Amino acid sequence: MRTEIAFKTEDGVTLRGWHTVPAAGAKLLPTIVMAHGFGALKEMYLDRFADAFALAGLASLVFDHRGFGESEGLPRQEVDPWRQVRDYRDAITFAETLEATDPARIGIWGSDYSGGHVLVVGAIDRRVKCVVAQVPLASGHANTRRLTRADFFSTLQRLFEHDRRARMAGHAPAMVALVSEDPAVPSALRSSEGFDWYTDAARGLAPTWRNEVTLRSVEMFSEYEPGTYARYVSPTPLLMVVALKDTLTVTDLALETYEAALEPKRLVSLPGGHFDVYVRDFALASGAAAGWYCEWLGVR
Repeated sequence: MRTEIAFKTEDGVTLRGWHTVPAAGAKLLPTIVMAHGFGALKEMYLDRFADAFALAGLASLVFDHRGFGESEGLPRQEVDPWRQVRDYRDAITFAETLEATDPARIGIWGSDYSGGHVLVVGAIDRRVKCVVAQVPLASGHANTRRLTRADFFSTLQRLFEHDRRARMAGHAPAMVALVSEDPAVPSALRSSEGFDWYTDAARGLAPTWRNEVTLRSVEMFSEYEPGTYARYVSPTPLLMVVALKDTLTVTDLALETYEAALEPKRLVSLPGGHFDVYVRDFALASGAAAGWYCEWLGVR
C-alpha cells in the first residue's frame, strides 16, 4: 500500500514522496529511506524497488530531492550533495514519527549519486542499522576526470570560475544539460547511455523531469568524495551493488571503495552497465538489497 507523504527539513523546505508498506505488515516495520541519483525523480523506477521491498516485508519512504520533482527548494534543478545528505537525515527523523515505523530498524538505500550519500549517512548517523549503496559514486573528482576529456577539463574549470563571478554580481546560476546525445554539447553527465536512460524513463514514467541542472551542481559533483566515508560505516552492515560494466560511476572506483570498507559488508557484482540495475538487472539488484535488509533488520 502506497500513500503520499510530505515533511519539512530543518531549514523549512517541504520534501514530498511516498510511504509504502506491505499489504499485511506488522504494526512496527523495518523502514528503508530512499532517494534517487543525480537529477532523477522518484517516478524513474524507485516505485519498483519500494514494491519489491514491500513484498519482502519492508516498509519504505521514498522522496524527491529538494529542487526536483514534487519537492520544494530553490534554486530548482540544483544538485547539492551536502544538502541532500542532510535531507536524508531529516527523512530518517520523519520516518521515525510514522506509526508503522520501528525506529530501531531503519535502513537506507541509494543509487548512483545517492549511493554515495548513503555511505556518508551510514557513517555519521547511527540511527541507520543497514546500508545498501547501489552503483555508487565513490569519488567526484576522479569520476569527473574519467568522464571529461583531458583537453576540456581546464575549460570546465574556467566555466566554474566564470559562473562564480557572475553569481557574485547577482546573476542567476548558469544552467547546463544534464545529459546530451551530442558529445559537443556541454552536459553534466557525458554519457550516451545516460541520455538514453534519462530520456526514455522521463518519456514513459516522469514527464515533469527536466533535462538541466545548474552548472554549480557539476562543480559540487567534482568536489564530493563520499567514498572516503566507507570505512566508517562499520559496524553498520553495508551492501554494495556494483555493475561490472559501469562507465558512469566507474566500476574500479566503486570496487576500491568496497575494499576500504570494514566488516560486516557484502559485494554483489552485476554483469551489466550503470543503468541496467533499474531494468535488465532489476531483479538481481532489488533481490540482493531486500535479502540484506531482511538479514540485518530481523525480517523472516
